[in-house]
Amino acid sequence: MSALLDIRDLRKKFGGVSATDNVSLAVKKGEVHAIIGPNGAGKTTLISQLSGALRPDSGVIRFNGQDITKKPAYARARLGITRSFQITSLVLEMSVLQNVALAVQATDGHSFRFLKPANSITHIVDAALAALAEVGLESRAETPVVELSHGEHRQLEIAVALATGAELMLLDEPMAGLGGEESALLVSFLKTLKGRRTILLIEHDMDAVFALADRVSVLVYGRIIATGTPDQIRNNTEVRHAYLGEE
Repeated sequence: MSALLDIRDLRKKFGGVSATDNVSLAVKKGEVHAIIGPNGAGKTTLISQLSGALRPDSGVIRFNGQDITKKPAYARARLGITRSFQITSLVLEMSVLQNVALAVQATDGHSFRFLKPANSITHIVDAALAALAEVGLESRAETPVVELSHGEHRQLEIAVALATGAELMLLDEPMAGLGGEESALLVSFLKTLKGRRTILLIEHDMDAVFALADRVSVLVYGRIIATGTPDQIRNNTEVRHAYLGEE
């Protein structure tokens, strides 16, 4: 598989602290690649640089062969990168369907359509309903988002990402706040996306990481200390000492 996302020598400092310190990483097209590490390792800083929310001090980010290092977040979204979860863009007062329809409309390429309600345009509604059906929320289409459970919130955020046609999904701690049953359901669904979407997953839940990831990279104090299959990471002495051993 070729690299969809290629990161080279990425650096970001806050004062004297290196949040990302010469990070290089290749995420293959169609894989689930997990980033793990202790609190303060630089995971959120890294994903913020990839999404365009934060500009790196140096280094290069390439997506589909294109240098996107200086592109803003909205331009990266148009290219097919979406970030979900810790930073949410859901409108709680609107319905489930309206939220997904807005995501479809935003990537539809016709800005004048923003003058119309998104759920009044047939093809947009059809695309939104298809995304909701894929995540199992079609029966909740008319429900206000504020009434959803935490697990349904996660499902909706994935539906929004799917509706935009995103090729790369940056999932920022999707299991956070979920109970055991909700986590299991989300892991089960994310497995269905393997091979169809490329996912960069930041997650503390090791059971979810090892169930989902094709490869895992371990970030400690801003540096990647190891990358490998789940089994290779489990059996890596340095990783066990630096991170896995803590748990």
